[in-house]
Amino acid sequence: MSATKASSRSLLTLFGPGLLIAATGVGAGDLATAGFAGSKLGTAVLWAVLLGAVMKYVLTEGIARWQVATGQTLVAGVGQRLGRWALWAFLLYLIPWTWIVAAALISATGVATQALLPLPTGDTVGKVIWGSVWSLSCLALVWRGGFRVFERCMAVGILIMVAVVVFTAAMVEIDLPVAFKGLLVPTVPSVEGGRAWTIALIGGVGGTVTMLCYGYWLSQQGRRTPRDIQMCRIDLMAGYLMTAIFGIAMVIIASNIPHLDGSGVGLLVSIADTLGAQIGAWSRWVFLVGGWAAIVSSMLGVWQSVPMILADVIRGALGRPPLQPDSLERTSIARWCLIGIATLPVAQAIMRFEKVQLIYTVIGAYFLPMLAIVLLLLLRRSWTGTMASHWLGRTATMAVLGFFVWVALT
Repeated sequence: MSATKASSRSLLTLFGPGLLIAATGVGAGDLATAGFAGSKLGTAVLWAVLLGAVMKYVLTEGIARWQVATGQTLVAGVGQRLGRWALWAFLLYLIPWTWIVAAALISATGVATQALLPLPTGDTVGKVIWGSVWSLSCLALVWRGGFRVFERCMAVGILIMVAVVVFTAAMVEIDLPVAFKGLLVPTVPSVEGGRAWTIALIGGVGGTVTMLCYGYWLSQQGRRTPRDIQMCRIDLMAGYLMTAIFGIAMVIIASNIPHLDGSGVGLLVSIADTLGAQIGAWSRWVFLVGGWAAIVSSMLGVWQSVPMILADVIRGALGRPPLQPDSLERTSIARWCLIGIATLPVAQAIMRFEKVQLIYTVIGAYFLPMLAIVLLLLLRRSWTGTMASHWLGRTATMAVLGFFVWVALT
């Protein structure tokens, strides 16, 4: 192995799962949600991006501690410790969430590609055609490519999308004092939909249900013992730092477009056209390529991981013995779930893109308090030993739960 390849493999070993969690969540949540939220609310909600990333780090670190302490996924732990009823209840949430997120990803991928390579069929039909093409392409790569190929593709995708979006944000005009205030002082602008879009922004940063994927990727990369937890914390910090930077950059870019068209293709095209007018024609194409990379990498991450989660939940709910992720990925349940995710939601991809995006991010945001409750119940010393929640971790998890309780009561 050459020195370059060895160095690349070393970086993927250290940061791989963190890059995967960032790439999977960023494309689905940050690009569209931060675009709409930034356009509607401006830089006053930058704090929500940062808060969302911190919340996801706290909860995903808890997932990692459970995984390395017990050798089983969090889903398997819920079924064993809390009962199969909890998995049936989660399945009632997971199936509609999967449908909505798959439809949003197919729609967004079609939007991005139609903007780059427009078909003569028109934007709506072109969006569906391109979305279907990339959905089936990701299906084929997951089915045949293996985890290492998947990992390398995702690493390339996140490097492209973060570099492009951060570079673009640096080119646009920004009121720095107002932006810093928006980053450090929590406020919700008094505009129609301000509260919903702020919650969606918190939920869209770094994914929601896809945080569960981290445990499966740890196992596939070979991190299975408590001594690996420090490495997990390092790569999670790196992953969510990239997530926060990307989200902040997207809000800054979109804040320069106060009346962003949310009809689908208009989301990306409005941003790209404005950038082209402000900076230069070349910036339009650069931004579209970065947006495409973000969305396709998110689709690939969901297609690879969510079928494993569905298979794990269904098998546990039916009382079947748990399997390791490599085995789960090859089960008939996971294969059929992959086919269903990649094909059936195409019909919903014709919906107004803004509506799909808001529904899925708001629904996804309320997964966070459910996950916080599960971690508080499971991460006890009698079950996880030295990996049990210490006072700081428990306090942070309770703070995440408390935030959403406060949102629900106010």
